[in-house]
Amino acid sequence: MKILKSTIPEASLLQQEEILYDYINSFKGSFIDRENGITPNMVCKAFFATAPKWINQLFNFRNILSSFSGIKSSPNANTKKSLFESFKVEMGHRLGLFKVYAITKNEVVLGEDDKHLNFRIYFHIRKQTTDGKIKELTVSTAVKFNNWFGRFYFLPVKPFHKFIVPSMLKAMILELETKQLSPKAELVY
Repeated sequence: MKILKSTIPEASLLQQEEILYDYINSFKGSFIDRENGITPNMVCKAFFATAPKWINQLFNFRNILSSFSGIKSSPNANTKKSLFESFKVEMGHRLGLFKVYAITKNEVVLGEDDKHLNFRIYFHIRKQTTDGKIKELTVSTAVKFNNWFGRFYFLPVKPFHKFIVPSMLKAMILELETKQLSPKAELVY
């Protein structure tokens, strides 16, 4: 399975926003939707359920650092599974650091606003064949710095981000193709 650096899909909500982001990247991959039933809701759940272990370790390290700086952190591992099971992919609902900002028939937007930076993750599904069996999933990340600390905070994150997003996208696609949306290991957020 190939994960490729991409441009923002024309139909993405990110294209329609008037916010000037300081950082944007996009990656895409194709998957087979045998029953033509994979929805943005399922994509969002796959995002939380499939993080590779090394990404969770980075996220845990981030939470340790954030405790010293006043940045929002995610819930502890003991509560993540119950939060995941009760999470609804609906406007305004939240899972850890991630709030649902928008949902359409082809896209879900998650993110958070914090004092140092605001970020959004756009999960956009596009049919590649007329029967809808082959689809493309694009994950776009957008970051807006609110102050100098946001820029400073993102400096060490940026190089990892180019590896994290493709790795997570690949895991999400594998999960969606098997449609087994239950947490396999630790949950990211």
